[in-house]
Amino acid sequence: MNTYKQIQAEILAASNILITAHKSADGDSVGASLGLLHFIEKLGKKALICHPDQAPDFLDFLELSAITTMDQEPEKVRAAFQEADLIFCLDYNATDRVGKGMQLLLESATCTKIMIDHHLDPQDFATITVSDTTVSSTAELIVELIEQSGNSRLLDEEIGTPLYLGILTDTGSFRFNSVKPRTHEVLAKLLAAGVKHHLIHELLNDTNTASRLRLQGFAMSQKMEILAENAVAIISLTKEELEKYQYQKGDTDSLANLALSIKGMKAAMVFSERDGIIKISFRSKGKENPVNGLAAAHFDGGGHANASGGMSALTMPETLSKINRLVPEYFPAL
Repeated sequence: MNTYKQIQAEILAASNILITAHKSADGDSVGASLGLLHFIEKLGKKALICHPDQAPDFLDFLELSAITTMDQEPEKVRAAFQEADLIFCLDYNATDRVGKGMQLLLESATCTKIMIDHHLDPQDFATITVSDTTVSSTAELIVELIEQSGNSRLLDEEIGTPLYLGILTDTGSFRFNSVKPRTHEVLAKLLAAGVKHHLIHELLNDTNTASRLRLQGFAMSQKMEILAENAVAIISLTKEELEKYQYQKGDTDSLANLALSIKGMKAAMVFSERDGIIKISFRSKGKENPVNGLAAAHFDGGGHANASGGMSALTMPETLSKINRLVPEYFPAL
């Protein structure tokens, strides 16, 4: 029995299935969760999605009401973990990625756990592990689950729409080098299943608010520092600055890629002061300029080679001083 057939067998045998994903929800974690949910339902079973926090507003066109969050309904999430006899761990490969509250629940659960993920260096905590760092996204792996378990006939627009969204967002609209020929084969199967890709692009991209655009304009014009010798762009936004522009979750998500689009840039970093800490987004270009090592070694983070996240408990000035010391080490002068 292949791994995907084994996963199907676990689904069919389970009575209380729980789908989890990492903290700071994004398109892939949300899309993979919803796609898997609908697949499970089409197998004749029921499942509950529990995430640590709410999805960003730009994903509102998806069926977000199907997701219960730890930050909004902690008692419901605790009960779901206690009742679960099968837990899916999607788009993360270390238990601390679900936040402290859910981490305790996850680690204390004794039921079968299935990890489906594409990040580097997975922890050995799951009963069944599907870890493939060569694929574009966890959403793509959910398509593989559906196909390789012999259920291609079940793939339809309901399942495919969130999965297409997950692949779209985690590949930077198919621009990252994680996109392989197989990725496009998967996308073709989703379109053939009825996914309306043009509507997804429209709903995803045409959702700006005036305050978001003003925040992005302020960040790019007033808060971006370019370290020309190292080809690195740094943007920092304090709590007060975010509040001035009525910050909503997701408003700063595109800033690192915007800065990285400057001709000749090796890397771009965005530091934003939220929830009492400095949250950091790292982006870079090329195999020779990875950022996951920097994020892991110095900012309690990690992720993909060219797209990682991290955090700092220091003040904003202290954090910026720290990154300015580290940049020459990781991105030597041209």
